[in-house]
Amino acid sequence: MQAADISTLEAVALAATRSAAMASYAWVGRNDQEAADAAATTAMRTALADAPGRGTVVIGEGEKDDAPMLFNGEVVGTGHGPDFDIAVDPLEGTSFCARDLPGSLATIAFGESGTLWSPGPGFYMDKIVVPPPAKDVIDLDDPPEHTLAKVAKALGKEVGDLRVMIMDKPRHQELIARVLRAGAAVQVPAGGDVGGSLAVLLPTLDIDLLLGVGGTPEGVMTAAAVRALGGGMLGRLAPQRDEEADAIREAGMSLERIYDCDELVAGEAFFVATGVNGGPLLGRPRTGDGTTVAESLLISRGQIRHITHTTFE
Repeated sequence: MQAADISTLEAVALAATRSAAMASYAWVGRNDQEAADAAATTAMRTALADAPGRGTVVIGEGEKDDAPMLFNGEVVGTGHGPDFDIAVDPLEGTSFCARDLPGSLATIAFGESGTLWSPGPGFYMDKIVVPPPAKDVIDLDDPPEHTLAKVAKALGKEVGDLRVMIMDKPRHQELIARVLRAGAAVQVPAGGDVGGSLAVLLPTLDIDLLLGVGGTPEGVMTAAAVRALGGGMLGRLAPQRDEEADAIREAGMSLERIYDCDELVAGEAFFVATGVNGGPLLGRPRTGDGTTVAESLLISRGQIRHITHTTFE
């Protein structure tokens, strides 16, 4: 993509996540995940319809959890302009939104056509995310104790000084226990795979690495941010049900292959998120006196930009 195309598409992505965030914000605290997800998806699809060019959804979120979705292979845009790939989760952290817990985001990543990895029928992946100084020392085949030691050395820290993000899921009980026994501190959010990865990339959030199994859409979107900022990431498909594993094998894909960041995102790409109900990354939309303010994050071309959208009725 040319620089002018990237700038134009960045504006489209920001409009799409803002629209999705505002639509789902109406459902914050209403204990209806499906309605919140559907509102975000509809708003995002409407915003993307006006995108210049032809965008293809390479990986969406809905198939994994049977939610409303921008489906894999869906084409959006006017058709007049560049071709580009899309990885998307219109509402990352649906349960957070429904229960009004901090951390839900409207998220999307754009990449040059043909550059975003498609996991096919794979819904989950094991991953490591680290900041740039540690990008060359990680290996998914390493036990977590070795990973901690190598990352600590690369960052000029002791293992006991590391702060590790691992989602609080039953599948991670042993991993969390081992990381704690090794001496590192663990932050265990109930969800928010993308937000956890971003915490590693943003120096103000004081997280040194992310470990564990999360969704493939979140993984690809994370890879777009990691690649843009020069961080390190590895991923491997990690099916959580026999049916998922069988489908991956039938598709001719490997359960052993480890993908690095440049394989997950093989070209120019960027990532955008807008806050839905607040949290450490982005605040929730605020309204008053006919004015609405929303907060977004754009990670593109080596830069992190915090953007405030203000609209007037």
